[in-house]
Amino acid sequence: MVKCRDILAGIALSVGLIVGTASAQTASQTAPDNTKTNTQDRAATAKTADQQGNSKADLDMTQKIRRAIVADKALSTYAHNVKVITRDGQVTLKGPVQTLDEQSAVQAKAAEIAGTGKVANQTTVMASKKKTGTSSGKDK
Repeated sequence: MVKCRDILAGIALSVGLIVGTASAQTASQTAPDNTKTNTQDRAATAKTADQQGNSKADLDMTQKIRRAIVADKALSTYAHNVKVITRDGQVTLKGPVQTLDEQSAVQAKAAEIAGTGKVANQTTVMASKKKTGTSSGKDK
């Protein structure tokens, strides 16, 4: 017959292993830091989300643009999270995207809704990380 003390010791050991594993994973991961990205918003003339217009037309336009961007499943999560700021019919797009194609696609969606010449695209393309490997580059 298993003793209560043995069961409690087993549970304590299991909990200790789980907590220890979680702590080790947390310690090896880099904490997210948007400090460098957010420095562009510190300028007095920078458009920020709190400058979004509250007129029905501005809110409707922002909503339509946001829906068009999110509906495009070919875009990355970064592109889906681009800031859309509309004030007096003028749209500003801000935030990182992964490629030039994404940058163009987001701008095109906004221009289709807002109109040509009404979109300021301030998105930035993230620096690509080179993949290393032993592939010869030839198709097999």
